[in-house]
Amino acid sequence: MSTLTYRNGIGNQAAYQVSGIPFVTGAALATNEEDAISFPFVTKAVTVINTGAAAMRVHYNASGSGNVVGGLHFVTLEPVGATLPLSRFTFSVKCKEIFVSCPAGTTTYEMFAELTTVSTNDMYILTGSGLTE
Repeated sequence: MSTLTYRNGIGNQAAYQVSGIPFVTGAALATNEEDAISFPFVTKAVTVINTGAAAMRVHYNASGSGNVVGGLHFVTLEPVGATLPLSRFTFSVKCKEIFVSCPAGTTTYEMFAELTTVSTNDMYILTGSGLTE
């Protein structure tokens, strides 16, 4: 008789079906400043809101790694009151960290993440085409 061992892990569907554990943070960014937000568990979704006066970038790797900036591997969030409507975005993604940066000016941001109970040790590294190449 075989025994099936249940394990909560990166490919476990149930870990992503339940409500997420809340994680909230925010900060101010100056020109060319970058914040790396490391989560205590793998995310289910991450919402980033630009609450400041300058555009900001959201990416999955540091802007100095690979071709993140040159390859346009980021999402730009416009400042509050901009004519473009994208000042907030929800990323339905599993990751263990996310980066936000300010290419020019100063801005502030708020971030809300829904966390799973999956250990960040189970999360693979997000690199390659569309991320760092």
